[in-house]
Amino acid sequence: MLLQFDRVNLNSFSHPARHSRSKFVRIACCEAAKAFPAKLNDVQPHFRLLFLLAWAIPAAGQPASGVDQDLTPAQGQALVETALANELRAAQDASHLMRYRLRKTSPRLTTTKEICESRDGDVARLISTNDGPLSAADKQKEVARLQELLGDPGRQRRRKQAEDTDAGRAMKVLRALPTAFDYQYAGTAESADGKVEKFTFRPRPNFSPPDLETQVLTSMAGEIWIDPAHQRVLRLEGHVLQDVDFGWGILGRLNHGGWIVIEQADVSEGQWRIVHFQMAMSGRVFFKSRIFDTMEEETHFEPVPAGLDYRTAIQSLLAGP
Repeated sequence: MLLQFDRVNLNSFSHPARHSRSKFVRIACCEAAKAFPAKLNDVQPHFRLLFLLAWAIPAAGQPASGVDQDLTPAQGQALVETALANELRAAQDASHLMRYRLRKTSPRLTTTKEICESRDGDVARLISTNDGPLSAADKQKEVARLQELLGDPGRQRRRKQAEDTDAGRAMKVLRALPTAFDYQYAGTAESADGKVEKFTFRPRPNFSPPDLETQVLTSMAGEIWIDPAHQRVLRLEGHVLQDVDFGWGILGRLNHGGWIVIEQADVSEGQWRIVHFQMAMSGRVFFKSRIFDTMEEETHFEPVPAGLDYRTAIQSLLAGP
């Protein structure tokens, strides 16, 4: 049973995403900037941009055996359509700011940061490396860095502008999801929080990507789990089916076989956030090969005032956990 969404109307969600949900976009693009020319910042982060503004899972269990056809084709179409629209709407919600802890692991380094969102963009304080406490010297460096940022609003403003630019790229991908894939109902599954509906997705043969941001969608397949009670996408697993060339292979290539997993949960009174992200990808930028192997976990979510400015956010970080 294929679910197609050529008539889905997402025009009402037209404003670019704000900082409250674009932090994943920004993090991905900052990582990619180390390896990609400015124009190519979209290549590696796409696997995050695809779905990272809200597809995920809160402690999901194993799928139920067999396919329990609980949904009719029309019901399945309505559920996926509504869930995608809800994710797009949530991606643009800047009114629910959070403070949280981000633990990021790569083969070379593990870091843990306290991050506080603000109306002026996010600010962060490094609190641990390789799961050990910072040295006295490193602690002082972090304090000095944040105090310097307090006196440099122009720097924070430029960071916020970069966040908004990255979020705009992500919105292109979100708006393309209904027409980029064919979705097939795969039955009912069980999670720690109850029943979920499972769908597989594959590239739609006639989808023509309008820009670089959406080009990778033509080679991605996987599955999503949707919470029917909240109408939110709970789990995403995506796999690259074939090599993806950027600029006819001149700019770069993403190799087939890479994968991504994203998990999401309700972290505070109906506020859903990505709590787990893992990616294993390889590719080439011009003539240089790159491997991306990273895992991120976000915990300790606490709401902060909606109008919080970045200076107050920094002061709260300096005050401690």
